Amino acid sequence: MHVSHRSATVRSLTALALSLMALTACGGKGDGQSAGTAPAASATPAASDSGTPSAPADGTASTPAPGSDEPSASASAGGTGPVAASPTSAAPWAGTKQFVQIDDARITDGRTYLSVRPAQKKAHPEFEAWVIVPGKGPYTEVPMAEDATVLLSVPLGDAKHPASYSQADFVSRLKARSSTESPMLLGYDVSFDGEGRITRLQSLYTP
Repeated sequence: MHVSHRSATVRSLTALALSLMALTACGGKGDGQSAGTAPAASATPAASDSGTPSAPADGTASTPAPGSDEPSASASAGGTGPVAASPTSAAPWAGTKQFVQIDDARITDGRTYLSVRPAQKKAHPEFEAWVIVPGKGPYTEVPMAEDATVLLSVPLGDAKHPASYSQADFVSRLKARSSTESPMLLGYDVSFDGEGRITRLQSLYTP
């Protein structure tokens, strides 16, 4: 009777030990499986110590942050800026009226050209005439409009008061005076159109 009770107790302890071993094995298997599973890679780039997103592992360049000093693609390509206007003009007196000296004149292919230089005129203190103050610098050749008005007074014209002459007549009188008479300072009031052509010329009366 005593032996049967002891045998039953041993079987119970044995069954309990097997149960504990089974539970321990199941728990270890689950922990191993969890430990062996690698975490999924994050799609968000890791932040560097400076707070700026680092480049992805595939080597793709990141977009510069706003306010960055890195030049944009268009700036790197060297965009073309506005082109500066040339300081030299083919018609420097276009649309103006000037008082000039005339050094030479010619007619080529039916067009009259005059070599002019700006000057000044002042009223004579004693006589009814003008005092011409010569200009400085080079002469500039400018064209005359085909229908330009030419008014001449003495010494280029035949009278004190201005009268109308043709362009060809003016050129021939100017050249004849330059070659046969002593130099005299002459001045002219001229008007230019928007293209820089002389549309009106009047010689200053010089007794």
